[in-house]
Amino acid sequence: MGQEVHFEIFRRVGARGGWSLHEVRSGRDEAIRIAQEMMAGENATGVKVMKETYNDETGDFLSLKIFEEGHNQVKLAPAEEDVPHALPCFKPDDLYSYHARQTMTRLLADFLARNKVTITELIHRADLLEKFEATGTAYQHAVQKVAVAQASSTKTPVQQIIKSLNELTTQAINRVYRDQRAGKFPEAGAGQFADLARRLCAQGGGEAAYLFNAALANHLKAANGWDEKVGMLIAVMEEAPKEKTPEQEAVRKLILTSVDVMIAEVLGGSAALHELMGAADNLGQALMNLVSLFLGKPLTGARDGLLALTSHFAADTLPNARTAVAHRLVAEFKANKRLCPKSMVEELKMLRKIANSIVLGVGKYMSHEDLVAAFTLRSKRLVTPEGLGRHIGDAPPDEKLDQLLFVEENIIGAENKRLLASFILPILNAAPFETHFVTAKTPVLTRLQRLAQLQARVRRSGFIDVTRDEIAAKLDSVAVQVEARGRLFESIEARPGSPVEKAQTLLRLAAGGMLTEGILSAKARDLILGHLSQPGFLTGYMAAQTAEAGGAKPDSEKLMAGLMETLGKAGITAETGLKNIAA
Repeated sequence: MGQEVHFEIFRRVGARGGWSLHEVRSGRDEAIRIAQEMMAGENATGVKVMKETYNDETGDFLSLKIFEEGHNQVKLAPAEEDVPHALPCFKPDDLYSYHARQTMTRLLADFLARNKVTITELIHRADLLEKFEATGTAYQHAVQKVAVAQASSTKTPVQQIIKSLNELTTQAINRVYRDQRAGKFPEAGAGQFADLARRLCAQGGGEAAYLFNAALANHLKAANGWDEKVGMLIAVMEEAPKEKTPEQEAVRKLILTSVDVMIAEVLGGSAALHELMGAADNLGQALMNLVSLFLGKPLTGARDGLLALTSHFAADTLPNARTAVAHRLVAEFKANKRLCPKSMVEELKMLRKIANSIVLGVGKYMSHEDLVAAFTLRSKRLVTPEGLGRHIGDAPPDEKLDQLLFVEENIIGAENKRLLASFILPILNAAPFETHFVTAKTPVLTRLQRLAQLQARVRRSGFIDVTRDEIAAKLDSVAVQVEARGRLFESIEARPGSPVEKAQTLLRLAAGGMLTEGILSAKARDLILGHLSQPGFLTGYMAAQTAEAGGAKPDSEKLMAGLMETLGKAGITAETGLKNIAA
């Protein structure tokens, strides 16, 4: 969402007069021009223009002076200068802007949830405003929170800001009361909103959206729950004309924008979204359901309103509503709550499942950078010593490494992988890890295959090169010890048999994923090349293949191609193999 910027023009009258707000403009050049004209016309002894930039994160305005001029050079200490008001709104209409509605939604979340209404409904319905005013405490608490936030960035006293905000909100509320009493708000039922929109667009005057939203808010009084409310909004949306003429386009825009914004407000509320989506086993399942909605995929057991909403998401006809869901998803990913609190394995599986699904929606409503940042933050919360310690528990050393590599495969972020590696290395370098493999009573080949499998996962991992090589080398070192203690290669070399048989045995080990890459595989390749170079190897290999084929002479070219392929799997290039094979 882009930043909202406006320019405030202040003037000073008299030699030591204080600053007073004269006008507000949306354009920089226009604001400076007006200030200069005031000085040229001698309507002020001093003028200045302040650039006010709205901060989406805090709901505050950042003030920056961009122009100042004055006939009288009055020397005042900064603390003595009368700082202008920094209110986020200046007139009742400003309370209907996007940022004002967002701020009010955050401040009044409890009231909105209890009454099952959106902020747009509240600020267009006299009965709701009367009920809100009657709360007293909630009303004043909201005003005070905004005032305190504003006072922190200005020198205006909090009491003065509260007074100004009370005046502003009172004007806005009284406007709704007055318009309600005067019968200014139109009434429309199902099937009548297109005609209403045409009349309002034809009247002009700049109040079309205000009056249409009032009619829409009044229409939604009959809704029984959030799902029905969404269904009613979708029904109004479908009344929009399909024609593309300028007149019809204005009508269509009024209807679609009003409905879209109101549905976005529904989806932005926690209570509304929970009721709309239904209960879920955990946060992970709830987010998967929300991802399905975002992608326009129907949910099993969804009610009519949600199903209609899903179809419109699939057709991409509700941009504001989809943006609200995208923001909600990113916010939930960044939150502390676990996806599957009972199991780290299920947590990681769910994280990957959500990531694989939501990546399909990256683009117009959700940036790749925001998504990566959110998943990186969630991954960071999973690689803490406490969490990893509970995950691996008292498992055997190889199982600990296996479980930690599973974590690595399902998290993102270079720093997170570095933290995970710092947890893995002490386990590898501890005596119990070597002991588990070197002195175990399980068969040598079983232990070597396990080490090779673990190393293969490490070599595919996202650890930085130095760390990945260090872990792989440690696993290879343990494998070398296992082979030496079990005398695997020595027993193969000592058994009776031809060089062909011994070479084939070693090739099966090297090409079958039984040996770690490094010193152990290099030793096996040296032994294989030694047998290849024995006189008569090729003749013996051909004879062995003929015997396996039942006496039928195989194609020599295919036979050599197969041998080269097997050597390649063992890490021996065709060039090296051909150079060492003896006829």
